[in-house]
Amino acid sequence: MEIIVKGMDPMAAHKLLTHKGLVDKIRDELRFFRSWIDSPLTMGAVSPSGPELAQRIASFVPVRPGGRYLELGPGTGVVTKAIFDRGVAQRDLTAIEYSPDFCHLLQQRYPGMITLQGDAYSLRSTLAPQVAAGETARFSAIVSGLPLFNKPKEQRRALILEALDLLEPGAPFIQFSYALVPPVKPEAGLFDLARTDWIWANLPPARVWVYRRPD
Repeated sequence: MEIIVKGMDPMAAHKLLTHKGLVDKIRDELRFFRSWIDSPLTMGAVSPSGPELAQRIASFVPVRPGGRYLELGPGTGVVTKAIFDRGVAQRDLTAIEYSPDFCHLLQQRYPGMITLQGDAYSLRSTLAPQVAAGETARFSAIVSGLPLFNKPKEQRRALILEALDLLEPGAPFIQFSYALVPPVKPEAGLFDLARTDWIWANLPPARVWVYRRPD
């Protein structure tokens, strides 16, 4: 984009960048909607998360040197970008996405990130190639955009327990949803749960739920 706008009038360059951003946003909305039409049970919404929600999700990611991070169900990469904007390097983030089309899009947008096409509800199996390659350290945070309420309660609980086993002690499993109740209720001695207020700027309004093992 720097090559495109080089030598242009600043106002014209701004308009070009704004236009391109709007076009990309519309394209992502259409991709998301088509995927929802094709596979409604694998999608949590009919459109990508808004920037306010994405930033709130990313705010819970503890950025530190040498940290490893995992994102489940990134879709078109709105939350992914917010994670990178927070300071996580592409090489430190692994994404698990079920849709081959979204995987291809993510690989184009974030070539430094590890993108795995697979089932996030079978975390260990999907992550097996990384383990075989020597990546055995636990994650510093797991961010989830999965539509958990599309699954039975037992399967939701199993996913969170498996995810917590892959995290460093005290590290967060970060999930958003549009529901009034948490995807999985906290269980004393097993995992704690914190939540944000409603993010009204997102459509539909959402909140963020953060699961952790107790200290």
